[in-house]
Amino acid sequence: MTETNAKPEYLAALDLGSNSFHMIVARHHEGQLQTIDKLKDMVRLAEGLDKQGNLDKKVKLRALKALDRFGQRLRGLPGEAVRVVGTNSFRRINKKNDFLELAEETLGQRIDIISGKEEARLVFLGVAHALENTEDKRLIVDIGGGSTELIVGKNFKPIHLESLYMGCVSMSEKHFPDGKINTAKIKKAELDAMQHLESVSNLYTSASWDSAVGASGTILAVQLVITQNGWSKKGITRYALEELKAALCDPNSKIKGLAEERATVFPGGVAILSALFERLNIESMEVSSGALREGLLYDLIGRHEANDIRNTSVMDLVERYQIDRKQANAIYETVLSLLKQTDKSWRIDAPQHRQLLYWASMLHEIGINISHRQYHKHGEYLTSNMDIPGFSDQDQKQLSLLVRCHRKKFDPGLFDDLPRKQKTTLTRLAILLRIAVVLHRDRSSSEKALPKIQITEAFIKLKFSDGWHEAHPLTRLDLEQESLFLSEIPLVLKLS
Repeated sequence: MTETNAKPEYLAALDLGSNSFHMIVARHHEGQLQTIDKLKDMVRLAEGLDKQGNLDKKVKLRALKALDRFGQRLRGLPGEAVRVVGTNSFRRINKKNDFLELAEETLGQRIDIISGKEEARLVFLGVAHALENTEDKRLIVDIGGGSTELIVGKNFKPIHLESLYMGCVSMSEKHFPDGKINTAKIKKAELDAMQHLESVSNLYTSASWDSAVGASGTILAVQLVITQNGWSKKGITRYALEELKAALCDPNSKIKGLAEERATVFPGGVAILSALFERLNIESMEVSSGALREGLLYDLIGRHEANDIRNTSVMDLVERYQIDRKQANAIYETVLSLLKQTDKSWRIDAPQHRQLLYWASMLHEIGINISHRQYHKHGEYLTSNMDIPGFSDQDQKQLSLLVRCHRKKFDPGLFDDLPRKQKTTLTRLAILLRIAVVLHRDRSSSEKALPKIQITEAFIKLKFSDGWHEAHPLTRLDLEQESLFLSEIPLVLKLS
């Protein structure tokens, strides 16, 4: 799919993290990004989550106030110029759709919830653009409030991506809840972090990386403290970390450069970083100014320049699962023709809807690689659970539902977990995809005479050219069967 949007000159990216919300506004001119504005709010979203994912009302209000302030700054930018992502804490929130709808309404922008591995990919993208482009293989580390991302990559291509469920907020709350720090507590927190690293440490130590790079708040804060206290002139070293830990454990020590707002989550971050140095055999680490939000900007640029990683990921899956691309393209061309005819009635012919139908058309038969029997259900499982670079949780959920609902029984209940605004739209997209699939069920290479489509709230009417019914009796039977499936919505499918 090559469709692109107009290229906006000003772009914005928001990283709604577990500890802080960050926004960057930049001008994209002649291939370069020039930072125009930066905003930060220490929301501490993770602090307000209990073990069941329930969000404390006080923290919820704090988050919404921050989003309202950010929203005021974004009001002059079109939606396609803004990318907003929620990370670990957004993934954990119970009844996330309720909070997500309120958050999006407050901000005035869509919020994508991304997986840990997608977060790692975007971090790598931001760091790679911030550093000199060399042939070095780099280990990238990002310690956030609720998760830690580890990436090994070269140039602009990640090789290994991992996200671990530990962060400076969660580690500090667990091991330093009263703010008191001593050697025993630090050691216990380090062992906790090493346990999280146990399953991935061999992979990352054997990856033969040339240099280690740290990014984001915790590591930037550590570098500031160790340089201001004279433990290192540049970057982070093992010696500097040991001096820092000793100072944290000394109640009489006055540590320069540690911001008051970060003090409560700082020891947990230091323990994680110390464990990383130990388990991954890191001797020194340079620190990058680029991170997730910069990665978001470059990812956004790619979407406007026909270099959308999501389309690349989909075509990689087409190749890997040996999907019949000719059939997939025929389905997409037909569903696109139907979609254009519904614009005045359903108003779903927007770029994001065409793109979603493209992905679903390409991948609707992915489950056949497992078994033809119930392959739409196999396809749903695959597209729901695999890592698809570039996709948010919402994108992946919608794609998997279209794959599941493209044939056989239509269960409207499958859409119940979607936000209200998406439910109607996705149901309509699924209906059009189903009709297109039926029209191409015979997998004929001959040109298809596409029907005219008429839509009301109660029925869909397909009008074919004279003689079509006599020439395609099996397809007519298939469409009559489809009318029974669609009656579950309820919707009447008429043929003429």
